[in-house]
Amino acid sequence: MTEENFNYRTSQIMLRNQFPGEGPFKIPIIPKTEFSEVEFVDLRLIGFDRTHLEDEKNLDWMVHFFLYDYKFERVWKEPDRDIERLRRYRVVLTPDFSMYLEMNPTMQLYNTFRNRWCGAYFQSEGLRVIPTVNWGDENTFDFCFLGIPKGSTVAVSTYMVSEHDNRCDQKDFFLKGYNEMLRRIEPERIICYNTPFPEMEGNIVFVDYELSSWKYQGSLEQNPPLSPYAKYISGCLPLPENCGIIIKQGYIMNDRIEKGSGSAYGGEWKPSKPEVFRLLGKPGEIKISYAKDGSKIETKIGEDGRAVAERHHTSSPNPKYHSNPHDHIINWEFPRYGMPNFVKPHINYWPEEYPNGAPEFKSFIRGEKVSSVYNTEEDNRFKTISEFKECIIRGGEPVFMWEGLEYGVCFVDDGYCIARTDGSYEKICSTPDDVLTYMLGAVSLREVITKVTVISRAI
Repeated sequence: MTEENFNYRTSQIMLRNQFPGEGPFKIPIIPKTEFSEVEFVDLRLIGFDRTHLEDEKNLDWMVHFFLYDYKFERVWKEPDRDIERLRRYRVVLTPDFSMYLEMNPTMQLYNTFRNRWCGAYFQSEGLRVIPTVNWGDENTFDFCFLGIPKGSTVAVSTYMVSEHDNRCDQKDFFLKGYNEMLRRIEPERIICYNTPFPEMEGNIVFVDYELSSWKYQGSLEQNPPLSPYAKYISGCLPLPENCGIIIKQGYIMNDRIEKGSGSAYGGEWKPSKPEVFRLLGKPGEIKISYAKDGSKIETKIGEDGRAVAERHHTSSPNPKYHSNPHDHIINWEFPRYGMPNFVKPHINYWPEEYPNGAPEFKSFIRGEKVSSVYNTEEDNRFKTISEFKECIIRGGEPVFMWEGLEYGVCFVDDGYCIARTDGSYEKICSTPDDVLTYMLGAVSLREVITKVTVISRAI
């Protein structure tokens, strides 16, 4: 064996066994860090992906890893790489490697090990560390709380298990693991990233990453902006009985959270906008509704009570790519599991190919339900850039107005087309981010997508 081979095979990067471990799998132990209560007043967190060596403004913040795993995988693969950068900040939370319910149990164990190993390594390099705790189903309870001494300060996130983006919450799953964490670790305090559930007990430090954003504010002009807990913070309403929540507020410096807790697919889908209820009905029926512009929509309901196809009697949003009528096939699997997705491409019935017109839109039974329920302007509004991207990824074809002109987005081939609704000023894009670069006069769509008036969006 060469010296090079020996050094590689016996390196700690290979063996990862330099720290004391707990349990049969020797999950590395992160020694308890002592904190004063004042350190959690006006607590602020900054995402690992926003930290840098030139930062001089946020050094009193705590670093979090509530991000896509790929954004911080390197702290496991190259643990020395970012130590000097992290050392500049007050505290570092341990990397929150995903623990999806659908994961193979070995991967859940592996990600628990990586979480604790990185925390123990950070501490060995002189960083102050708070363990992030995550869990899967009850089968993970034998290992997912190991490596954290009793009485430690810990961090959890409720974001991915809370109700949002047409998803039900996964509160029951979360609370089962949370209560087990309280029993096993007896944490001194719990940093809760995103709004706590009222049933959560313990000394909770609520960190609201939306506090500096308008996403959940009552008014864009509100100053200071309103927190989702404003009614409690202001004393207008008492905290729910026995909730154990201590209201302390801060905010997160990050674009979007999309973390690995609960189901990988999110909670069960539920319609949250009036028009979307057309996608649910009696098996075999065809539901009839009308868009705001008066165009007719026929929705075919499948055997499970969910829509399988729609016929749109319009050439909107772009007559170049849409015959009148045209059909959309709807699935509930991909690209977003458990949500209605309009399959690409849609089906056109151009006169040269269908001289007798579109074929009959058949179903088992003919429905008589006629609906003219519309989304309000607020229902249709894209509240975030991510919501717009999600819409077009799932096959939605939004029509919107900016400075008196109408524009529409539709899918063509393997990409997207954005243009005025008369087909002019067309741009073919390969990704949703390309769509957002489209210029609406002097501004890009990205700059104003949350301000445009959305006329229709399909889903």
